[in-house]
Order: sequence, then C-alpha cells, then structure tokens
Amino acid sequence: MSVRRLAPAHLQPASFALTAENAAFAEHLLTKYPAGRQASAVIPLMWRVQEQEGWVCEKAIEFIAGFLGMAKIRVLEVATFYTMFQLGPVGTAAHIQVCGTTPCMLRGAHELKDICRSRIHHDQFHLSEDKKFSWEEVECAGACVNAPMVQVGAETYEDLTPATFNALIDSFAAGKAPKPGVQSGKRRVSEQEGGQTTLLEPALYDGSVVGSWKGAFDQRLAAAKAAKEAAAAAQPAPAPAPPPVAKAVEAPKAAPVDREALAKAEEADIAAKLALLPKDATADQKADAVGTRPKGLASARTGRGDKLQMIKGIGPVNESKLHSLGIFHFDQIASWTREEIRWVGTYLSFPGRIDREDWVAQASGFASGGKA
Repeated sequence: MSVRRLAPAHLQPASFALTAENAAFAEHLLTKYPAGRQASAVIPLMWRVQEQEGWVCEKAIEFIAGFLGMAKIRVLEVATFYTMFQLGPVGTAAHIQVCGTTPCMLRGAHELKDICRSRIHHDQFHLSEDKKFSWEEVECAGACVNAPMVQVGAETYEDLTPATFNALIDSFAAGKAPKPGVQSGKRRVSEQEGGQTTLLEPALYDGSVVGSWKGAFDQRLAAAKAAKEAAAAAQPAPAPAPPPVAKAVEAPKAAPVDREALAKAEEADIAAKLALLPKDATADQKADAVGTRPKGLASARTGRGDKLQMIKGIGPVNESKLHSLGIFHFDQIASWTREEIRWVGTYLSFPGRIDREDWVAQASGFASGGKA
C-alpha cells in the first residue's frame, strides 16, 4: 500500500470554498447527527468535497475541521487512512485504482499496473501528459471473486484482461461511461466462470419442496399450540388481586426543552431578517441585525482563559473567534441571554447550533467546577 501524504505545496490551491449547492448540503448534513456528534459527518462531507474538486486539498481539510469543530489532525487522519480520498490532483477523465491484493495479484494485476505505467505515467499519483488520467495501487477493493479489478470513482470494473483494460481506458479517453461490473462476458455478477452449475433442480423453484416443508411446520406449530392451551387449562385460577393502594399525586414534571424545535424556529426568524440585508453585509452587521453582542473582556482574567474547546461544538476555529469577541471564560457563555445567543450564532455563521449543542448548559457545568 502506498504512503498517504498531502500533495506538495506547489500543487495546493490558495483557498477553498464549497459551492452554494454543496454549502446547503453541508448545513443539512449536520441535522442528521445528535448535538455534539457533528464530527460523524466528516466522511460524507469530505466525499462531497472530492466530488466537487476531484480531490481533497489541504485548504479543504482545514475548512472541514473548522466547519465540524474538529482539530485539523483528526480530519487529516481520516483523509490519509481511506484510499477513497485523493490527496493530489487527479485525471479529468479517470483516476484508476488498481487492486494489488493477493487474489488480484495472482490473476494478473501486475499486467494492469504495467499498462498504467506505459499509458498514464511510470509512477503513481502523477497525471498523464494530457492531464486526463492518473492511477494508484490500492489494497482490497472488495471484488476478489472477480479478480483482477480496478475502481474508478464509485464504480468497479472486474474480470479484466490486458485487452479489456486497454479498451476501458480508451472508453474513458473518448468521454464515454463504460458499463461497470464484469468485463469478460463469461459470467453474471459473481457466478463461477461458465455459468451456474449447482442448485439447478426444478423442485427447488416450483414450490413442491417448500410446500412439503411448510406442511410439516404447520403440523408442529398446531401441536405446540394445543399443548400450551392444555397446560393453561390445568392451572388453578389465580387469586384476585388486592385493591390498589392510593398513591400521592405527584406534581407534574416540567417538560424538557425541545432544543431542536427552538433552534429551527430561531434559524427561520434569523434567515428572514438576514434576507433584508445587502449581500455584502459583514458578519458584525448580520449579527447586529438579529441580536445583541455580548460584553467581552479586554483579556482573560489572571492572564489565562478557560479551555473553551471542552464545550462540545467548539473547535479551534470557533474558540479563536470567541477570543476575538472577548469571550475567554465558561461563566461568560453561561450568562448569555437569548439575544446574545442569536448574535453569537449568527456571527459564527451557524444560527441554531448553540441551542442544539446547549453551549450555555455545558458552560454552566464547567463554570461550577463540574461536568457538562
């Protein structure tokens, strides 16, 4: 398996941003996970980034880390672990992943790699001269029974020979979308070559065998039911239950706060107000239109602030932004009013998230010396 590293600095773009469509997808993706579990969205979000750009650059990793409140190294760990994520520019027509694990190796994967070296580039992770192709060797891609095979994007191409693999590359070069799956024509899906040779008896499919099994099963079921009824009839009648003891009426408990409903209502109200602002409004102007800026400190008390990242939902990026507002301590967040929550949520570009993750309650717990 090849070493997984980010592309060198000269290949890295200076910035990264999601398209409007993918930004909406990312915001909706967060609603699928419980409060404080947004990091679970890292793989689908990174896959969406790769679909947009063709690969995952370092700026995209930094964006995902800030968006999900994760440390950059955690996102980098995911990106470098899974070979589904490309860490450098890839071919515009196809990036070919050649499986080199034992079944594919024994069935001719070395010939497929030789073709990649001659037609694309001698080394992995390099673009062909026309920029249309790139390739790499990967570990098991999950189609061992149809080895050798390659994967392009989300599709696999199996039962390959040098001839069919060359034809596959020709199709991608011509801008066509080859039919995925078995390429030999000698079997269907994962049958053995030559077609089906077992389970051919008609009785397995005409219902006769199943019918005999069902008849025997029905007989056993009826006998068991009769035995159960006979045992129940032989039991003496149970003694009457004593009258219930009156219990003291308990005061009804207060209904728990529905943070999701509160967050959704807040998001809708804030969106309506922001729609009235000019498109070039700054983050401060947007926040001022919907709430009240919390009072901040010039610096942390005693020269050292609390570790705000202990609050679920606050990562390095958001902690830095809170520091820029003069928010350094748990008790500051614990005392936020509704208007201040609206202001901070809008300023940080995720209105409603503070309620979903209940930052105020978490901060109150930490401020009192306990756990959130």
